[in-house]
Amino acid sequence: LLPQTWTNSINRANKMALRVWMKETGTDLVQVNGQRRYGGPPPGWVGKPPPAGTEVFIGKLPQDIYENVLIPLFQSVGKLYEFRLMMTFSGLNRGFAYAKYSNRRGAKDAIAAFNNFEVQLGYTIVVCRSTEKRELCVDGLATSVGKQELEAVLREVTEGVLSITLYASPCQNQAQLAVLKYSSHQAAAMAKKTLTEGNTKLSELEIRVNWLNPDLKQKLQLLEEKSSSSRAQGGKRLGVPKPVSASPVLHNVLEQLNSLCRRKYLGTPLYLTRCIQVNPNGWLRFWCRVVIPGCPMPFSGFTWVRPAGPGRSGHEEAKVAVALQVLQVLGESSQGIGANPCLFQSLGAS
Repeated sequence: LLPQTWTNSINRANKMALRVWMKETGTDLVQVNGQRRYGGPPPGWVGKPPPAGTEVFIGKLPQDIYENVLIPLFQSVGKLYEFRLMMTFSGLNRGFAYAKYSNRRGAKDAIAAFNNFEVQLGYTIVVCRSTEKRELCVDGLATSVGKQELEAVLREVTEGVLSITLYASPCQNQAQLAVLKYSSHQAAAMAKKTLTEGNTKLSELEIRVNWLNPDLKQKLQLLEEKSSSSRAQGGKRLGVPKPVSASPVLHNVLEQLNSLCRRKYLGTPLYLTRCIQVNPNGWLRFWCRVVIPGCPMPFSGFTWVRPAGPGRSGHEEAKVAVALQVLQVLGESSQGIGANPCLFQSLGAS
């Protein structure tokens, strides 16, 4: 740790004790963006990081206590993979920390041993399983902000972003809400801090960054399902999708795409389909992906289909719907085959 990052006049004795302990034990601590971290991985670690359920939250810490006390204490019940202490600019801790163990047994033993433990005279700490939240909610984005633009900005200023989903904001008119999913709780927490406190320009509007709470997540899922159901059952704009024609046309469409790929030396298309929703009226919603060896990226999207007959799963019909759209993307006319443009949404290289 760099001595100049501390305010020497505050908690001087304990800071000195920490520096002595670090030197004697050879322990390295790294301070980044308001937290000080040991390990992640620790020296000598081999293999993948520990699974979910191995991290505990430590709360109600006295602000003058440091890792020279906390790490040996929490290491006494199991091998630590990582220890993170939240810090203030003055060099005091912010009253809470996270300890990640090499396995779930270590986390369980830490909770049993140290929840309601008196770490200093008059200071009883709280130790519980960390929720390890990984999803953030960014509300107030301008409607002009696209997914690719947002992803480009986020990858510059944050690490570990896995997915971005945009919704119409339920709280603000003429604005968007983005749900950001990160690879770990730590990555999400660092992203939250960066987006909240930094100078990142995401929108002309005032944005709010929070953890995605379960109530909002459920509300967004219900809105998405309602929107999908409206498209399937026939809204004012899209109308009712027509069932995909059966066998002869089905094979004509698939063969036409195969023939096109052969002529352009692209290789044989590979279809991946997964049913993700079933409606009472018989319509099935599929996620589809077409992988064509000669294309740099696969084509992905969603489609609603109705199986051509009893006992059919709908997978063949979904293949037809996506094949029709890929033909259009690749510049091959599908007229005369019975294509219904509203059957397939969000097709694109991904």
